[in-house]
Amino acid sequence: MKIAIVGATGEVGRMMITCLAEFNLPVSQLDLYASERSEGMILYYVDKPLVVHALDESSLLKHYDYVLFSAGAGVARSFAPIALAACEVVIDNSSAFRREANIPLVVPEVNGDQVVGYNGIIANPNCSTIQLILPLAVLDRLFGLTKVVASTYQAVSGSGHKGILALQDQRQGSSDKGIYPELIDLNVIPQIGGFLDNGYCQEEDKMHFETRKILRKENIAISTTTVRVPVVHGHSIAVYAEFEREVDLAEAAKALKNSPSIVFSENTFFTPLKLGNSNDSQVCRLRYGTDKHSLAFWNVAHNVRLGAATNAIRILMLHAKAAGLL
Repeated sequence: MKIAIVGATGEVGRMMITCLAEFNLPVSQLDLYASERSEGMILYYVDKPLVVHALDESSLLKHYDYVLFSAGAGVARSFAPIALAACEVVIDNSSAFRREANIPLVVPEVNGDQVVGYNGIIANPNCSTIQLILPLAVLDRLFGLTKVVASTYQAVSGSGHKGILALQDQRQGSSDKGIYPELIDLNVIPQIGGFLDNGYCQEEDKMHFETRKILRKENIAISTTTVRVPVVHGHSIAVYAEFEREVDLAEAAKALKNSPSIVFSENTFFTPLKLGNSNDSQVCRLRYGTDKHSLAFWNVAHNVRLGAATNAIRILMLHAKAAGLL
């Protein structure tokens, strides 16, 4: 397969390269693009050095089987249509196309049917949405999801490399807030993205919209509070969910344990430091909520892997298999 990555030098772009290698995909050509300041940088795919090229309007005019974007919404809106003129599928990690009614927003294990036979732009969901949707979809199929209340604890790498640098600098004694509205070291910030007129911030609004779109249930009641915490990698979510039907706790546990891309534990809990290179959504502390029509659980996942790069590569793999490329 011929693949291009736009935004290859960022946290997610580099992880896309890593995931392509880890999943052992038959890549015959891999071209890397980034901004002019990254031109000439050398990155490695397996053991092969690859030169990063500056992105311009002529970069994506040659044919690729897949073009992966992880360069921000502005770049995606400008260059994804150019890429589509010469290739079949663009997978975009930004928020640029997630709300477009005719563009699929995909977590392969949940709504991968939207990818089969489709050519065009495919949107990769928000990081915290992806890890949360995986267990919610399992529970929805069993009991009929009606309401979600969730609080996230999101790592600084969710802000890109500048977020990591801000935490590292402050840990060394800097008083510079960096990209955050307050110091992040030894602190938590209950705001991710700008505040909207309804009092929610942009990250919360993303989760509300994307959960309904992916599950194809517009009537789900959902309220989230998204919080930035001084963790480098790994988003955590405390989840409360209500259901139409009475919940059988043992049945819920069994279903989660047997579902793809979920690691379930009844006897311990997960933390971001324990994630390592996991590509799964970790679910633990499963228990009844306020009654037997509700559940509460703790959910942890690697935000740069499952929450971004891994999900994008899994979309690619699902489409490629259906298209006979794998």
